[in-house]
Amino acid sequence: MAFFPASLETLIDKFASLPGIGRKSAQRLAFHVLSLSDPDARAFADAITEAKASVHCCRICQNLTEGEICAICESEHRDRSTICVVSEPRDVLSIERGREYNGTYHVLHGVLSPMSHVGPDDIRVKELLVRAAEEEVQEVIMATNPDTEGEATAMYISRLLKPFHIKVTRLAYGIPVGSNLEFADDATLNRAIEGRTEM
Repeated sequence: MAFFPASLETLIDKFASLPGIGRKSAQRLAFHVLSLSDPDARAFADAITEAKASVHCCRICQNLTEGEICAICESEHRDRSTICVVSEPRDVLSIERGREYNGTYHVLHGVLSPMSHVGPDDIRVKELLVRAAEEEVQEVIMATNPDTEGEATAMYISRLLKPFHIKVTRLAYGIPVGSNLEFADDATLNRAIEGRTEM
């Protein structure tokens, strides 16, 4: 038996289909949207429609942009000899927050995952190889997640880049700042020891 009107149930279902949103959170969001004034509700809906219509991939790095080229690729202050390869556009924001990296990016829009039927043709690998061939790239930093799919993707891309004689590096893994050794798992501790640096 439906507790809510059909249109409200549909709205809840749409929110529940978003990543990380459970049924209760979806209900809260749906009720909040219903409580908005008509102009605010229209502005919310227009923002979704406008973003969907105007945001697309950068011609060079595949990051999200409204123009043909994103602000990072357009900047003259970025080091174009280094490309940091990430899985998703949100990963660019994570690295940019640190304010340490000054190179360019390449967004794959996914990782290799045979279980989910995601192969090399389903992510933006070809575009990276074109950049490696056409640009003066000296280093490619693989910044995919340290899980099975991320590792497989990093290894696959590093093999493809071998003929270009480009230095391929991987983000270091280890103990998070502010944590205790007793809470670290064996794999994290082993990676931290392998990736140790001189002081």
